[in-house]
Amino acid sequence: MYSRKFSRLILGLYNRKTSAITAVQSPGGRSGFSWSAVCRQRTRWLRRDGALEVQRGVPCQMSARSISQSTVDPSEVKRFQSLASKWWDEQGEFAALHAMNDLRVPFIRDNLLNVHPGRQGGKPLTGLRILDVGCGGGLLTEPLGRLGADVLGIDPVPDSIGTAQLHSSHDPDLCERVRYQTCTLEELSAEEEGGGGETANPLRRFDAIVASEVVEHLADLETFALCCSHVLKPGGSLFITTINKTNLSYALGIVVAEQLLRIVPSGTHDWEKFISPVELERLLESNGFSVQSVQGMLYNPVSRAWSWTNSTAINYALHAVKLKEEHPQTDQTVTPHQTGVDEGKELKLNVG
Repeated sequence: MYSRKFSRLILGLYNRKTSAITAVQSPGGRSGFSWSAVCRQRTRWLRRDGALEVQRGVPCQMSARSISQSTVDPSEVKRFQSLASKWWDEQGEFAALHAMNDLRVPFIRDNLLNVHPGRQGGKPLTGLRILDVGCGGGLLTEPLGRLGADVLGIDPVPDSIGTAQLHSSHDPDLCERVRYQTCTLEELSAEEEGGGGETANPLRRFDAIVASEVVEHLADLETFALCCSHVLKPGGSLFITTINKTNLSYALGIVVAEQLLRIVPSGTHDWEKFISPVELERLLESNGFSVQSVQGMLYNPVSRAWSWTNSTAINYALHAVKLKEEHPQTDQTVTPHQTGVDEGKELKLNVG
């Protein structure tokens, strides 16, 4: 009974998020928000560490993250290794992720159908090649496969991949459409390249990439965005669901969800790794993507269901499209340092 009342209180706080956050940040401290002290500390962190380092010619990213050339955080791998056998327990630690399929699967399907029109029937994604990054036990990989897509799920946790393979093996309908591989995104990117440069295996690139509840666990978002662009076809789609970096996301996503209601295991999230939609959009655009839509998501701990909302203060879903590669112009002026001709001369190059 008390948990239900508490959950209703949380939802009420969410609906009044604008006034609550303003009150938390006010000098007078007149807010009745019970995590005001925590949020004031987080506000200082946000201003100090969460700001983008935007410099001319330098891709933007959060100062709390360092470029490590690897997306994998060893501590995250260790944490999910301990949970690898629990992926398909719909009442367990991943119950919220199971429920999220009610939103994220239609979000992916409908946006892909907008990009690839004319597809109908019970398997509308037939013929599309999708990469599920950080697939875990295959909670999202399988439903995408049932929609007809050829899906590759990758994850650096071997036991999670083992759980995913075992679960999908019980469904003959998935045998030819769903595959799993224990690897990182950057390892797959190098494999897809095949040692022959950016256009080595264009037919092996993916029509879509899904990274659902993943980016908040990565060590290097710059490497993530670069590798996504590398393995995605021009015009291909990137789908991300993640958590915003706000005071409210800390209060509800960590204090409430992890420490009080135990919706997810304690320590699952690190607020310093959260990223705002604006920051994520800038990062993607600096790596050749165009963001098409951003939609807020809200989890109700009472009904254990997700719903769409206009606010992105806590969770949100993003759809971006990789810009198509430009073709060379028919008349290019090549400068001396490009051609090796004598200083001060100019060479006209007619292409085609």
